[in-house]
Amino acid sequence: MRKWIFSAAVLSAAVWLSAADAGASDRKKDRADIEYKEIKTVEIDTSAMDPAQKVCFDIVSSIDEAAVDTASKEEPKYWTNGILTQVGFSQVSLTNWAEGGSANISLNGLIDANANYAKDKMIFENRLKVSYGFVQSFDKGTPLNQQFSKSDDRIQLDSKWGWMLKDKFYFSALFNFRTQMSPAYSYSTETDAVTGEEVTIRTAQSRFLAPGYVSLGLGVNYRPFNFLSFNLSPATGNLVIVTDPNLRETYGNGLDQAVRAEFGAQLKMDINYAYKIFKISSALTLFSNYLDHPEHVQVYWDVDASLALTKILTLTLRTNLIYDENIKIADASGVEAPRVQFKEIVSLGLTWTFGQYVKPE
Repeated sequence: MRKWIFSAAVLSAAVWLSAADAGASDRKKDRADIEYKEIKTVEIDTSAMDPAQKVCFDIVSSIDEAAVDTASKEEPKYWTNGILTQVGFSQVSLTNWAEGGSANISLNGLIDANANYAKDKMIFENRLKVSYGFVQSFDKGTPLNQQFSKSDDRIQLDSKWGWMLKDKFYFSALFNFRTQMSPAYSYSTETDAVTGEEVTIRTAQSRFLAPGYVSLGLGVNYRPFNFLSFNLSPATGNLVIVTDPNLRETYGNGLDQAVRAEFGAQLKMDINYAYKIFKISSALTLFSNYLDHPEHVQVYWDVDASLALTKILTLTLRTNLIYDENIKIADASGVEAPRVQFKEIVSLGLTWTFGQYVKPE
């Protein structure tokens, strides 16, 4: 009889311990999102037990603490978005400076925002870049209306939609829009035929949507590495918008042609690479117009390189190269012809990122 009482006591204690451990597991689940799995094993010499005790011991030994998986099951996030901002500033002041020069201030800023979606075989990537810079001179010999000049001005939106056909290959649609925010002017002097005095002539070089470019292309995107991708769009439509009639011929449109349509093939190569504190991104776009001189390839090439000196202090180099047979640029002699356009901006400024800003991989 004592043997059965002892066996029942062991069985009751084991059940009570299992219930207590289960309650502790529930409390652990509430405290933290961790994975917890434990199996208790008791080593007892069963050689001295009679058959009834061995049966009870086998029953108790089979009662193990259930595996508890308290890992939180969060909803998958398909959207990622973030913003990068950069600001650079310089100031020059001269007082009784024998070597000459002019006092000025300059400011340039960049906002780079992205919103990307990825689920199963579909991707949808969007990036908006807005940059602006100016130089304000305080040279007493310069008229007030000529002391301010832009150094940078760009609005650019890029969108890519893709559907995976095979590993690293996507059927894709590319959209691009770019223009500038404020007008830019050039200045020249002419002699008034009546008074004989020199008169300053201000001529607009660009305005908002003068020019403006809209592009949509269908094709295939190939990404051999995370930092490199090629996109071939044999069916690409472009719109060249020039709202100012005085600038239409400058950008290849007719005098009465506010919008000029182009249709051709486009090849785009994107590089986004980072190594420790150095990052570089490059976007090269080549376009051939089937409808008008397909041998004249249009080139648009952006390069952004940065070196992070501290967490927020960054040395940045941005370049932009354009070649378009439709854009006529006058040289020093006044002869207009297609020419290579190149812009370079080097700045030391402050950088902040917000959200899930997508950095080069």
